[in-house]
Amino acid sequence: MTENYKFTQNRKCEYFPCHKVKNEDDFNCLFCYCPLYMLKNKCGGNFKYTNGIKDCSDCTITHSRKAHEYVMSKMNVIIKIGSEKEL
Repeated sequence: MTENYKFTQNRKCEYFPCHKVKNEDDFNCLFCYCPLYMLKNKCGGNFKYTNGIKDCSDCTITHSRKAHEYVMSKMNVIIKIGSEKEL
């Protein structure tokens, strides 16, 4: 069984790569928008807050070859947050 679904690139994208990286061949476009953004300071990425807004421009955690495994390791937390009933 292949695992090609865990890594993809779109070199035709006008933003490729959307982060500064050492090796574009390892840049993973699978998670174009970060599914971990909602985890705030629990995402594990390299972010900062600028004027109260989470700035992930220095983070490449979801753009690595191991991004799929990392994001899946956080899914229980994402599901819990998404399942919480608002008052």
